[in-house]
Amino acid sequence: MTAPSAAELLAARPHLAGHAFDGLLLEDVPLAGIAQSFGTPTYVYGAGTIRARCRRLRDAMPCVAVHYAIKALDHLAILSLIANEGLGADVVSGGELLRARRAGFEPRKIVFSGVGKTGAELRQAIEADIGQINVESAEEFWEIAALAESLGRTARVAFRVNPDVDAGTHEKITTGRATDKFGILAEEIFALYAQAAKAPFIDVRGLAVHIGSQIFSTEPFDAAYAKIAGLVRDLRGAGLTVPAVDCGGGLGVAYRDEAEMLPEAWAGVIAKNFAGLDVSRAVEPGRWLVAPAGLLLARVIRTKRAGGGRPVVVLDAAMNDLVRPAMYDSWHGIIPVGPADLVRAPEFADIVGPVCESSDVFARNRMLAPLAPGALVAILDAGAYGAVMSSTYNARPRAAAVLVDRGRAALITSRQQPADLFEGEKMP
Repeated sequence: MTAPSAAELLAARPHLAGHAFDGLLLEDVPLAGIAQSFGTPTYVYGAGTIRARCRRLRDAMPCVAVHYAIKALDHLAILSLIANEGLGADVVSGGELLRARRAGFEPRKIVFSGVGKTGAELRQAIEADIGQINVESAEEFWEIAALAESLGRTARVAFRVNPDVDAGTHEKITTGRATDKFGILAEEIFALYAQAAKAPFIDVRGLAVHIGSQIFSTEPFDAAYAKIAGLVRDLRGAGLTVPAVDCGGGLGVAYRDEAEMLPEAWAGVIAKNFAGLDVSRAVEPGRWLVAPAGLLLARVIRTKRAGGGRPVVVLDAAMNDLVRPAMYDSWHGIIPVGPADLVRAPEFADIVGPVCESSDVFARNRMLAPLAPGALVAILDAGAYGAVMSSTYNARPRAAAVLVDRGRAALITSRQQPADLFEGEKMP
């Protein structure tokens, strides 16, 4: 399958543009200027793009509460921006809960998900009086119940159902099959829900479900939500109260040229399955809101040409900065930043990083203009699961981060320095 050209990638991303003199722009700000001011590798995010996507999603489902999945991108500047758009937060650790509160999310608009919450994290959530804890097992529920009683505080809970639905996505990001580690099997929910309804200091809010990420079809959502709706009816038939359903996340992003499912289609599947049930509904999108808004700005170190093979373009960014291609074989668009490079005839090349691993490859056999040492490239759609998954492998400092907003660029994360890497280490 032919990969989209630089012109096609730009045409599908209105927040990006090529300028005859300034080269590649993000929200009308030249990326070359950002590289000159802040160096490379640098993550660059577009605030306007994130705001627009928050509003697009809210407009598509006005009767559904939207909780941003912080794990996709957890920078305080980004979280504050999203909180100011009126969204809630979905967190999966005590650290994310602390970030959410520091960024300004109202506690009652925070949902705590995740299969391995510790006792300390559960205590933190109950004491913060957050809106909901999504319970992943009977064992976790009884720990929550005991903690709530000991604290004399009410814990609001929803039970995460594992619907045994294959989302048809990558093996490593599917979460709703019976063999996956997440949630409680539907047949085990009924008895646990009935016990929870009688427990002191517990407010049972309803059910939750999440089947995976990067979903491009309504069918998996439809299958999962139909099971949840059936379970709501069964629970109510037994006289139990089910006021709410958390419909999870998973709306896919077109990294290459995939046909995306529109937010309106997702909203339609939710409305169809829960029509007439009088349940409040919520979703937990992460990637869809921030992935297209971010890119990784990198500089060419050199190009290797050996034995008549394809040129190998070595960047100063690496798998420690953006691990998705190495971990998931993920495809990211890569385009030049310089104005001349943007229009130069491309050639097939491999684009790699300097880390001492054969998997440190961003793209193989990709069409890219011949680039001289020092030339800049942008690795596109890196706003989600980029900086949050970065590491200091090979003693490589973490990249800087810049936020572009209304024509201005501001540093939001300073570049880590090599000496910072061993600041907390001791030599006894």
